[in-house]
Amino acid sequence: MEPSDIQNIAHLARIDINASVAEETATSINDVLKLVDQLKSVDTEGVTPMAHPLDAIQRLRADEVSEHDVRDKFLGIAPETEDGLYLVPKVID
Repeated sequence: MEPSDIQNIAHLARIDINASVAEETATSINDVLKLVDQLKSVDTEGVTPMAHPLDAIQRLRADEVSEHDVRDKFLGIAPETEDGLYLVPKVID
């Protein structure tokens, strides 16, 4: 990528950049593209894809009810309720 490409993209994006910034940006983008080419050249034939580099497994707890139903108790101490819902003041017009 050339600095002129960067300036053209900046023009299309309506961004004003000077020549030195365009040069630095072009160099940075070219460095990233070289790294991508280097990664693409690695032979990954026979390598199993991984979801995590440490092959960790998420331990999950059993999905069991651990609390008693206290809905009616909480509704009983609320200032206003209706049909099992809390009534609150209107805050948006």
